[in-house]
Amino acid sequence: MFWEVTQSLMGGMATTFQIFILTLVFALPLGLIFAFASISKWKPLRYLMQVVVWVIRGTPLMLQLIIIFYGPGLWLGHNIWSGNEAGRVSATVVAFAINYACYFSVIFRGGIEGVPAGQREAGQVLGMTKPQIFFKITLLQMVKRVVPPMSNEIITLVKDTSLARIIAAYELTFAGYSFMKSDGLTWPLFYTGVFYLVFVGILTLLFNYIERRLDYFR
Repeated sequence: MFWEVTQSLMGGMATTFQIFILTLVFALPLGLIFAFASISKWKPLRYLMQVVVWVIRGTPLMLQLIIIFYGPGLWLGHNIWSGNEAGRVSATVVAFAINYACYFSVIFRGGIEGVPAGQREAGQVLGMTKPQIFFKITLLQMVKRVVPPMSNEIITLVKDTSLARIIAAYELTFAGYSFMKSDGLTWPLFYTGVFYLVFVGILTLLFNYIERRLDYFR
C-alpha cells in the first residue's frame, strides 16, 4: 500500500510541478508588464491597471479559477478547455498566472520605485537610452530588493497549486485525498504534506543561496 500511495503521489507531484513552473514562466514577465502599466504616465492605463490589480488581489484565487474554467462554457455555449487533464491544467495555469502576475506587479513596482531617481537621471545625463537605464541601472538593483518578497509569493504558489483540485485536476492533494475517500485512510494526507515540505524546503535553500549571491549590493 505504501508503494501504491507513493506512486500516486508522485503522479500528482508531476502535475503540481507542471502548474508551478508554467505559472512562473507566464506570471513573471506578465507581472513586469503590469508593473510598467501601473506606473505609466498615461493615466487611463495606470488607473485601469490599478483596478485590475485591486480586483484580482481582492477576490479569492479559488473563485477566479472556477470562473475561468466554467465561465466560458456558460457564456459561449461550449467549453474552451478540453475535458481531459490537459485542459484542466491549462485553465489552472491561466488563472494562476493572472493572479500571481498582479501580486508580482506590486512587488516589481516597489522594487523599481525603490531605486533612487538620481541614478536614473545620471544615466540620462550620460546619454543612455531608457532601455539601457532600466537593464544596466534599475533592473540589477531591483532584483536585490524583490527577491525576499518574491520568494514568499513563490513558496505560497507551491501550496496554492492544491486549489487545482477544485476543478478535478489530478495534483498532489487530489492524489492524497483520493485514498481517504476510497479506502478511509488518513496517513496518505500526512504523507502528502511531506512532499510539500520537501518542495518548499528546496525552494527555501535556493532563495537563501540567491540572496547570498546578491550580497554584493550591500
